Amino acid sequence: MKWGQLRNLTAERPLAWAQLSHQKSRLAVALTGVAFANILMFAQLGIRAVLFDGITLIHENLQGDLFLISSYSRALGFQSFARVHLYQANAVPGVATASPLYIRGRVDWINPEQLPAEHPIPPELLAPPGQDKSANKEIQIFPDRVKILAFNLSQPAFTLPEINQQLDKLKEPDTILYDRLSQDGLGPIPDLITQTPQLTTVMGNRRTQIAGLFTLGSTLFTKGHVIMSDLNYAARSGPESLESVSLGLVSLDAGADLLQVKTQIQQALPPSIQVLTREELIQKEVAFWETDPSGTVLNFGAMMGFIVGVIVVYQVLYSDVLEHLPEYATLKAMGFADNALLRVVLQEAMILAVLGFIPGCVASVGVYSLLSSLTKIPLSLRPDVMAQVFILTIVMCMGAGGIATQKLRQADPADVF
Repeated sequence: MKWGQLRNLTAERPLAWAQLSHQKSRLAVALTGVAFANILMFAQLGIRAVLFDGITLIHENLQGDLFLISSYSRALGFQSFARVHLYQANAVPGVATASPLYIRGRVDWINPEQLPAEHPIPPELLAPPGQDKSANKEIQIFPDRVKILAFNLSQPAFTLPEINQQLDKLKEPDTILYDRLSQDGLGPIPDLITQTPQLTTVMGNRRTQIAGLFTLGSTLFTKGHVIMSDLNYAARSGPESLESVSLGLVSLDAGADLLQVKTQIQQALPPSIQVLTREELIQKEVAFWETDPSGTVLNFGAMMGFIVGVIVVYQVLYSDVLEHLPEYATLKAMGFADNALLRVVLQEAMILAVLGFIPGCVASVGVYSLLSSLTKIPLSLRPDVMAQVFILTIVMCMGAGGIATQKLRQADPADVF
């Protein structure tokens, strides 16, 4: 007898489904295990996907057609280069402007709510760097960190209208724009600024006024962004700081050939400067963070979810095979080949994969919503992540089914009866 005959015998109710649904509690346990494995994989792979989306938020919203970066910088903001190279690039035919972007990460930030109401800015917090700031032992303030993005206001660095419409506010000393999608630990700034238009805090040991808000987004590595003018940046870091550029933004004349101008700029600059397109700049950033331990940890978490699913599905299918071993042995004695019976078990695995994926996917929407609320990192159920998890779920269940069929292959009708 062949597989077609077995299929005809079970046409009204497929054998695979009949065996799975025979014990409802076992089916529920199996589906719960598959769904749990899906949630783990969705969470880890979703965060990993957003990790790589988040790290390119700045890149995607920059003005410019080409970008200059130090060849020694593995990612944006890690190394700077001399500003004179922007002048060299600006002299290349086809270049309209070459402007600087200054990036300074991990700058001390005080949550405005932590400042005592009777003394909004304690003098010791405004002390120069290196000076003891513990004179008032009663004040318990622990700074957080933000990333500064600074540029020449006459040469806007970002394409975001919300930023460019507020450039005049940044002309005032020690004023910044604050990213409303920054993490909650930095303070409820969007709420506070509606109550107090002249909202003041301490950033980098200096009194700082928050003049407005913009929308960019935080990442796993940056809790929040602030934007300021290059003059305010120099007032904090010293005039010489403007001579070291984190990124050069190059805009081309209308009709200029991008690749040709890129080649000409690279020839005009030393090998210590890279000239990249936007896509190449993004790829450089992603390539760096893919090797970061954080990405490895998230991949490991997804792998653990995969292993959990394999174990659960294997236990269910193995128990099912063991319980129905006499029936399988009878079919083998009737002439059914091993492959025909193995297909039944693999069909069970496929049913578990599909039925378990649905609740896992639905539950992951809630998990994403909770994580987005807690971290302010935008998490959404992306189609590519859904496809990736679905494929992993099928592989997981089919692999578990393949392992579980080992007992079936070894079943001898003579031994069973």
